[in-house]
Amino acid sequence: MVGASAGASAMYAAMTGMGHARPSNYAGPVKLEGDPKGTSVLILGAGLAGMTAALELRSAGYKVRVLEYREKAGGRCWTLRGGDVYTELGGHKQEVKFAEGNYLNAGPWRIPSDHYAVLDYCRRFGVELEPFIQVNYNAYVHNSEAFGGKPQRFKEIQSDYRGQISELLAKAINQDKLDDLVTDEDAQLLVESLKRYGVLNDDLEYVKSDAVSLYRGWQTDPGGGEGAEPVASDIISLSDILRGRLWNDLITGESIDHQSAIFQPVGGMDMIAKAFENEVKDLITYNAKVIRIEGGETGVSATFVPREGDGEEQTVTADYCICTIPFSILSQIEHNFSADMTEAIESVPYASSIKIALEFKRRFWEQDEHIYGGITYTDLPITLISYPSTKFLSDGPGVLLATYSWGAASYQFNAIEHEERIELALKYGEQIHPQYREEFSSGVSVAWHRVPWVLGCYGEWRDMATHYPQALKMDQRVLMAGEHMSYLPAWQEGAILSALNAIERLHKVVTKA
Repeated sequence: MVGASAGASAMYAAMTGMGHARPSNYAGPVKLEGDPKGTSVLILGAGLAGMTAALELRSAGYKVRVLEYREKAGGRCWTLRGGDVYTELGGHKQEVKFAEGNYLNAGPWRIPSDHYAVLDYCRRFGVELEPFIQVNYNAYVHNSEAFGGKPQRFKEIQSDYRGQISELLAKAINQDKLDDLVTDEDAQLLVESLKRYGVLNDDLEYVKSDAVSLYRGWQTDPGGGEGAEPVASDIISLSDILRGRLWNDLITGESIDHQSAIFQPVGGMDMIAKAFENEVKDLITYNAKVIRIEGGETGVSATFVPREGDGEEQTVTADYCICTIPFSILSQIEHNFSADMTEAIESVPYASSIKIALEFKRRFWEQDEHIYGGITYTDLPITLISYPSTKFLSDGPGVLLATYSWGAASYQFNAIEHEERIELALKYGEQIHPQYREEFSSGVSVAWHRVPWVLGCYGEWRDMATHYPQALKMDQRVLMAGEHMSYLPAWQEGAILSALNAIERLHKVVTKA
């Protein structure tokens, strides 16, 4: 529906937001052969795209300098820990009070196994990774208007939905209603497979049984000794599942970006940013707010001022420039790009997103509900609750990603102050976990439209077919890079791949010249 009404680029952006996107085309470390003859390159932005470009260009013999708006590198590869202070647009300051070792990955939080470039750089830098649990059958799916507002175990809905759909199809085949679609031989094999897949009995029925309870869970679990016999659990009707729309999130973990294995860096996603920064830190000028970019036939200049406080303008020059500044910010910076490039820059609004992390005194989701990692999905504006994939069985405080919402759901959080966001996260979350209020300790929220250095989560092209090719061209000796300059928007992989592609194209120009 998105594609029909808004075009392919909007559809792709929507698919990306829902987790459905293509794998990486990374084919291995970049090889820039040929002498750059002392060519200098100015890189604007020290996110993953900018640092990738800086690292590889310097390795190839280029003179490189990087200007970064923030006091540290990483861009949206950003982790908040206890002791950090963050001031959002509008001046509201948050002081993170998490216990040592707890954190919020404010931006990226997962690394799919098909994001080959990110994984390769982690390997090269020695960034330790650990599994990220995407699907947990013991977590919940929740609709506030179904089942009396009570959350249902993922495994129960998944098993009952699959079983009853299998029963319908198997009976339709046996009644010769698919004769025009399958051969007799295939029909027999299909019924056999559905019996196995849906856990159907010999009458092709999905009914309460020990066999079914092995998948959806027992009413009384098996034990040892006297009175240890298990009791099979009741089945939720297909009608209730359909009307409750609890099938909506059953396949989220099956998209190629969420299939196991999925990874996260040990200690926080910014371990990747820190690893890049360790390689190129000497090239970066921090706290540099770029206010003007001018390119021409012989080179490029960028003028900047201190991000905070007073200070005179400074101008740096180079033969070429790789600009990774998000278009949401670049559109507000004075420049002399062509009309086509300007049009492209101004045609990329940035998606709205909100993340709220809540720290609790104890890991009640493990101790009370036996949920170890994974995600609960809900129709409430918080959209999901993600349980930590680390420190299992520990006694100390733990942090839940208690809200991760996009689009319309995120706007109601963006429009209010931090304390109100925390209150809403508690209000909605306690409908799933009643322990919220009693166990709550502290919280942090990141509304991406109010993050000063990006003003949004990721770039959404209004007309990608027209403007993306325009933005790819070298303009005034400047090439663009960043997640917005990729077909993997919102992913670190897209940022890195765009940078590698930009420097390869730049190198061809330099060595040919």
